Amino acid sequence: MSLFEKRLQDIHTELEKGELTVSDLVNASFERIAQTEEKVKAFISLDEENARARAKQLDEQQSRGEEQGLLFGLPAGIKDNIITKNVITTCASKLLANYKPVHNATAMDRLHASEAVMIGKLNMDEFAMGGSTENSSFHNTYNPWNLDYVPGGSSGGSAASVAAGQVYFSLGSDTGGSIRQPAAYCGVVGLKPTYGLVSRYGLVAFASSLDQIGPITKNVEDSAYVLQAIAAHDPVDSTSADVEIPDYISALTGDIKGLRVGVPKEMMGEGIDPEVREKISAALKVLESLGATVEEVTLPHTEYAVPTYYILAPSEASSNLARYDGVRYGVRADSAENLLDMYHETRSQGLGPEVKRRIMLGTYALSSGYYDAYYRKAQQVRTLIKRDFDQVFANYDVIIGPTAPTTAFKIGEKVNDPLTMYLEDICTVPVNLAGIPAISVPCGFASNGMPVGMQIAGKSFDEATVLRVAHAFEQNTEHHKARPEL
Repeated sequence: MSLFEKRLQDIHTELEKGELTVSDLVNASFERIAQTEEKVKAFISLDEENARARAKQLDEQQSRGEEQGLLFGLPAGIKDNIITKNVITTCASKLLANYKPVHNATAMDRLHASEAVMIGKLNMDEFAMGGSTENSSFHNTYNPWNLDYVPGGSSGGSAASVAAGQVYFSLGSDTGGSIRQPAAYCGVVGLKPTYGLVSRYGLVAFASSLDQIGPITKNVEDSAYVLQAIAAHDPVDSTSADVEIPDYISALTGDIKGLRVGVPKEMMGEGIDPEVREKISAALKVLESLGATVEEVTLPHTEYAVPTYYILAPSEASSNLARYDGVRYGVRADSAENLLDMYHETRSQGLGPEVKRRIMLGTYALSSGYYDAYYRKAQQVRTLIKRDFDQVFANYDVIIGPTAPTTAFKIGEKVNDPLTMYLEDICTVPVNLAGIPAISVPCGFASNGMPVGMQIAGKSFDEATVLRVAHAFEQNTEHHKARPEL
């Protein structure tokens, strides 16, 4: 058995008994990366020297009998839009190819405090804009289940690294499904927390009202541990919620008797692949057998979620990405003759086509004469989408449906068809617009051998119930135990 197949509690028990060292865990991570990275290409950069030094430090700490942190010694991969002190953070963009931050993201500080070990920075769609990790300025990442297929995105590297057994867990970011969709495509667990539960300080902004950091793990229990470590109020993040953090780990009771599950008809009808629908229906029967009540519900404004998202997110991106001008940090075009030329050349050379497309969309939606017709109207529809969820949650504990309408698609299949690519977000985007938590868990495989993900969404700040339902399903199925053969 691989070290990373063991339960977190078992690893910590072996560490306490001296049967295992943190250096063993870190060595196992780098050995697995050496075996598989040429195929998967999950990482943009590795931080081997610092990882091994950190492992040695934790081993010494362990030998002194000091108390272990919640994630003590566990090798982790970090999406490359999460700021890491003195380690280059590129957002998979040429524009930030030389950017070395002078501070950590709050989430990184909390991982450090919980004594996890960062192995390296993971590949992604440039500035988190994309759903396949084909928009990285450096290289594609490949799905460990079939290297001809995409791993999803934008956190494709984060999901692929966990599926390939390269790290124990990873962090990703989710703006419109960028944790959950790649988790579904790669057959792992991906959790998007409630907006404001995990600090966004140090997460490079794409769409500030939508972005959230969350964990990608092998199983639900690990997801609860990582969330426990990174969730907290952060006074330096104005969007951080000052709420009490419950014990997510003790919420994993396996008991869901009497729980009420709503299944939106909009997420089980037209546009959903029949095989995906079949796997979700089978999963719902498992929950019924455990004592949950499953009923059809409606989220009537779901059909407007994708167009709403693709007005609001590009509008915020247009504003957030204006800072990348070659003046203060990042790569600067050296062929410019004057200041305006330098701005133009830096952005023209440094930004990829998908990022440019979204900046232009957002700039148009915010421009004089169009703001009311597009941006303001999209905000109003967002309110209606949030109201739909509130009305359903008045009578139900969780909402369940597919994470994505299809399984992973082949590399290159949709790269020249952005509209079709955008429609892959139909199941995940409504959750971001409403700001609620949701998790994707494996629920089977399609006939092409690719994983299918089930999405479980909950009330704001009720991650405990979301995790409880996901864990109960997981404990009564075998899907999460399947591993790709690389």
